[in-house]
Amino acid sequence: MLKCTPCSSLEKIFPDKAPEAAGLSGFSLLQGEYGAFQIALESDRIETLPIEIESALAVRCFRVDCIEAKHVCHRGDDDYLRRTPGPYPDVLKPCSLITVGGEVRALWFEIGAGDYPAGVYPVTVRLGDTACTVQVEVIGTVLPEQTLLCTHWLHTDCLSTRYGVEVFSEEYWRITENFVREAVRHGVNFILTPLFTPPLDTAEGKERPTVQLVDVWKTGENYSFGFDKLRRWFTMGDRCGVRAYEMSHLFTQWGAMHAPKVMAYEDGAYRQIFGWKTWAASRKYTAFLRAFAAALRAFLAQTGMLSRCWFHISDEPSSDRIRDYARRSRLIRELFPDSPVMDALSDLAFYRRGLLPQPIPCINHAAEFYGKVPQLWTYYCCGPEDGYYPNRFMAMPSYRNRVLGMLMYKYDIRGFLQWGLNFWYSILSDHPIDPYAPGGADESFAAGDAYVLYPGDAGEPVVSLRFKVFREGLQDQRALALLESRIGREKTCALLDEAGIRAFNEYPRSAEALLALRETINRLIKETSEVSE
Repeated sequence: MLKCTPCSSLEKIFPDKAPEAAGLSGFSLLQGEYGAFQIALESDRIETLPIEIESALAVRCFRVDCIEAKHVCHRGDDDYLRRTPGPYPDVLKPCSLITVGGEVRALWFEIGAGDYPAGVYPVTVRLGDTACTVQVEVIGTVLPEQTLLCTHWLHTDCLSTRYGVEVFSEEYWRITENFVREAVRHGVNFILTPLFTPPLDTAEGKERPTVQLVDVWKTGENYSFGFDKLRRWFTMGDRCGVRAYEMSHLFTQWGAMHAPKVMAYEDGAYRQIFGWKTWAASRKYTAFLRAFAAALRAFLAQTGMLSRCWFHISDEPSSDRIRDYARRSRLIRELFPDSPVMDALSDLAFYRRGLLPQPIPCINHAAEFYGKVPQLWTYYCCGPEDGYYPNRFMAMPSYRNRVLGMLMYKYDIRGFLQWGLNFWYSILSDHPIDPYAPGGADESFAAGDAYVLYPGDAGEPVVSLRFKVFREGLQDQRALALLESRIGREKTCALLDEAGIRAFNEYPRSAEALLALRETINRLIKETSEVSE
């Protein structure tokens, strides 16, 4: 006998355990919003069933596949679903058939509210002789556009390596666009742009495959530049809906001590002219940067892109490198005086000393920057794993992923950064890994840290369950902004406080509480809309 249990999108359905949460009856969406529910399937016999969907709404069906994760956390607090190796639900594969029997299976149904008229729409799913229905209410108010700048770092060398395509070949551009478009569909609107091969996650003295967008010609001590590839990158991004571009770091990670890898045409050969052997403060690299900045600024001004480009100095500089970082920062701000400069760093001293206009602290330090930085951003990466801060690891409950959106509203966060859209290399990029058999990038990162998109067939991305939930969190932030426009920020924040959302590590550790709060937000939006009419 087949048993079907509707569940929310925040349930993680493991193959060896039936869901404990009560069956989902329904939920609401604003127009223009995406929502989702799942159905857990249990059967005492093995059979393959067609999936039939009856609804006036646009509904897509995915099979939830598990990843055999080996390393799920280093330490961590006590708010993990499991702490042991094993199968973790994460991969969403479009499907129209499902095989059941022997273990619990899950289906994921994504609903786009689009511009459907207000009303309650039943979504009925039939599997053989069994059917279940979830009621979806579309509220006749449009979810506002996302104002948050959001980046998950795109690693196009990983695309080239995984698919075996030459960088900047037509196939490379096609695949890259597929991944950019999918990222934009899930709230990413700010794309890491490899002016030069990004000096990220690379062992000292080693290098990653060249993905340099800027052509460089060196003649003696003089340089000239070509921006055709960069122009194509902007055109591609704009076609996908990218809002702004994040220029790759102009110095190495963790302290700005060296130059990134820079390739140039010289004497008829294409070779490396700067890299690990180049001290960041060297006269030659400084002269190169001055020539490059002048040419780049002229190109960006001519194409109307200058106001849409942000610049980086060095990723996560340590406090003991603050003097070196100060020198690099002065140079970059001099070279790009009209552009925002940003970096991930969590020491407030960098900002207080005027070294960086836009610091991006890790989420467990963001509260220290709140009220001191006019436009507050935040990020998470390999950590924090403990302290109950939001993150997206496979072993974490999904509410720790989704609650980020409400917290970003509360703290008026203007931008969010995460380092791994598709990092499919081991730590320090020593060798490629198989993202479908993760050991946490060879046991160095907790499973789920390094990517939210998987490589699919024919260069098409496969989306993770975690990326869908992350987008739901971004939608929560937008819904709260809409509610604020109706009742004011003070009352909106009070609503969050009453619901227990009080700090980045203080919120209800419950999917039901989070979903109930979102329904309250939607009800208030609906009521204020009716009053205004």
